[in-house]
Amino acid sequence: MPASIGASTPSRSACPTRFPDMELRIGVVESPKELSLELDGTADDVIKAIEDALGSDARRAMLWLTDVKGRRVGTPADRIAYVEIEEEGTTQHVGFGR
Repeated sequence: MPASIGASTPSRSACPTRFPDMELRIGVVESPKELSLELDGTADDVIKAIEDALGSDARRAMLWLTDVKGRRVGTPADRIAYVEIEEEGTTQHVGFGR
């Protein structure tokens, strides 16, 4: 059973200077890269979607997420190595670094 976040995202044209509510990074087992998404919603929504995907039949479960641009990204739940959620306003950045 796929989990989805942000399926009802508002159009970006309504507010062209809008900033994302959170950034989500998911590490994938045996992959040097990580998935990085900007999502609307709350961290609790994302955590629930991930827990639902991990709680189902993990060999066939997919975690599906929809980013702020409307792109749908899926990863097999049993390949998730780690999840990092950064909500807007929780950290302050200085300079050009992340």
